[in-house]
Amino acid sequence: MKTINNTNFSFPNQTKFYRGKVREVYTINDNLIVMIATDRISAFDVVLPKQIPFKGQVLNQIAEKMLAATQEIVPNWLLATPHPNVAIGQYCQPFKVEMVIRGYLVGHAAREYNLGKRTISGVTMPNGMLENEVFPKPIITPSTKAQDGLHDEDISKEEIIKQGIVSKEDYEVLEKYTFALYQKGVELAKEQGLILVDTKYEFGKTKDGKIILIDEIHTPDSSRYFYADTYKELLKEKKPQRQLSKEFVRQWLIENNFQGKEGQQVPEMTAIKINEISERYIELYEQITGETFCKDSKTIDLDSIQQAIEGSI
Repeated sequence: MKTINNTNFSFPNQTKFYRGKVREVYTINDNLIVMIATDRISAFDVVLPKQIPFKGQVLNQIAEKMLAATQEIVPNWLLATPHPNVAIGQYCQPFKVEMVIRGYLVGHAAREYNLGKRTISGVTMPNGMLENEVFPKPIITPSTKAQDGLHDEDISKEEIIKQGIVSKEDYEVLEKYTFALYQKGVELAKEQGLILVDTKYEFGKTKDGKIILIDEIHTPDSSRYFYADTYKELLKEKKPQRQLSKEFVRQWLIENNFQGKEGQQVPEMTAIKINEISERYIELYEQITGETFCKDSKTIDLDSIQQAIEGSI
């Protein structure tokens, strides 16, 4: 199955290019952002050696739907999606933090908790919690945006403001927007029989000083979902939750002695494993949107991507 790995386009009036872990970002006239969701997959801040069929399309199309569903709550960057893997939006200056919000003790927070830690990003977690248990109220645990080759780092609200990464005034807006977006995400997930467990949001500021939501939201790369119908029973029995997220990839890597640490090797990604990951991404798309995913391999063509973008900028 063909996949999208790297792109190397040169568009009219292109001023910048950035290759992230998963996305390729082109800036046009310092006015528009063209974001291409590739089929690369990362875990523990490491890009894995093989791509996942349809993953980029899944991410881009979920994000498109979720941005549309939340635009009345928080303004966002998206202007057009001329191709299943492409989003075009307004250029802005990103804040150098990710606003991570957690409704449940799971993932990174649970790993820290199980090591005996009760504070994450300056936020205290209650004693006596079970893994996967709901927090008394959602907590925001920001992290720094990693530069190339580095890991994201937990950071407190106080340190963000003290270091001048974000002003106090702007941070309060980010905080308000994060809680509002998460609440809407919880409601949207509930309609589909899911629980939005945790997620992250990224924000930027436009040239006229307006704070807007950027990048993807509520996708399996940025979020974690549990199935609602079995949540209470599995929690009571202290069993792993049925979930839709990238966590199953992380768990597979952990079981094969890889957490992105120096000297560790990524385990072999067989065709069977790649197909399994692809199907899990598609499952999340169908569960969270309530729609059937269209596998159109003809769209996985760099020429068609370039033509779609050039017809829209």
